[in-house]
Amino acid sequence: MNVTGISDAVRADFDACLADADDGGALELAVGLVMSGVSAEDILLGLVAPAQVRVGEKWESGEWTVAREHAATHVSRLTVDAVASAAHPPAEADPPRHVLVACSDGEWHVLPSHILAEVLRLRGFQVRSLGGSISPSELLSDIHQSGPDIVALSCTLTFNLPLAHRQIETCRCAGVPVMAGGPGFGPEGTWAYALGADLYAADARAAAEALLRRWPPVCCGESSVQAGAVEEYAALVRRRPELLAHLAHVLRDVFPGLRTRSDGQDGPGNVGDPGRPGNSDSSGREHEEGTDFLGRLLDSLAAAVFVDDARVFTGQLAFAAAYLSARSVEPRCLLAMTDALADHLRGAPRALDTLSAGRRCLAARETDSHGPE
Repeated sequence: MNVTGISDAVRADFDACLADADDGGALELAVGLVMSGVSAEDILLGLVAPAQVRVGEKWESGEWTVAREHAATHVSRLTVDAVASAAHPPAEADPPRHVLVACSDGEWHVLPSHILAEVLRLRGFQVRSLGGSISPSELLSDIHQSGPDIVALSCTLTFNLPLAHRQIETCRCAGVPVMAGGPGFGPEGTWAYALGADLYAADARAAAEALLRRWPPVCCGESSVQAGAVEEYAALVRRRPELLAHLAHVLRDVFPGLRTRSDGQDGPGNVGDPGRPGNSDSSGREHEEGTDFLGRLLDSLAAAVFVDDARVFTGQLAFAAAYLSARSVEPRCLLAMTDALADHLRGAPRALDTLSAGRRCLAARETDSHGPE
């Protein structure tokens, strides 16, 4: 066994429970670890969290379907609750330390914030958790009602950064500091600080330790988002439907559902009508999946413009290339996408610079994939 008391065999058993959606087996295993003396925090961060990362990798690689990934995630959530319930309740701090945990607007990856909330409780904090995708108005209302000392904001997907910025600004207006966390905020919290967050933590343990060291938290962050970037971002958001339709036309041969719509064989009101040619439930799902895929790329471009950092877009392109390759789709279509967008965005300098960076990233990836002759 390693220093945490969690062996490789235990990890393999837990992975098997997630693969089979075996909530009973997962809970028995995890609670048994608590009863044997393994700390609940180590179980959450050393067993559940890395197993969930592997779940995401299996979906990304095409090995697992979305449904199977969702089932495994549900088991992970139940495991977090069971471990927290089985642990001995810690003594609360005096005076109490109130933390409000929320996901950024548009963010539905709730498990990281769930684990954070339980780790903070295990460290003696009083925690109120709001779950996924909280709008600025909802966040502000809860701040007024619950009066937290700090808001802990989780963001997994980089294209949600502009929405996270609105929440950080909302907290600032209410005089409440913000701790940001999650891969959506970039390497070492680069974009968290650019958006004005006061603290950043890479994981739940780092968050708890940072708060214990720097309590009470104070508002000290400052947004570096530029007015010109906001203006160009807003223009991209307004043009999103037009740009999405253009991409659907350009890439209609890549995504069959998009081809059907672009060729006029479907009407918007006819999706899922199996009685009409080209209107099967399957084509409707393909259209939705293709539209969502392209929409995320557009949103990543807009987010990159917002924070003035092409890495937001190039990172999404790298993910998209891997995602397509795993599903036997030629990633070269992404080059066609960047060129198609560049043709439509000649008056948007930041977007053009970002697209150029994206094209260089894709070209380099293609060169690397071929290797030396």
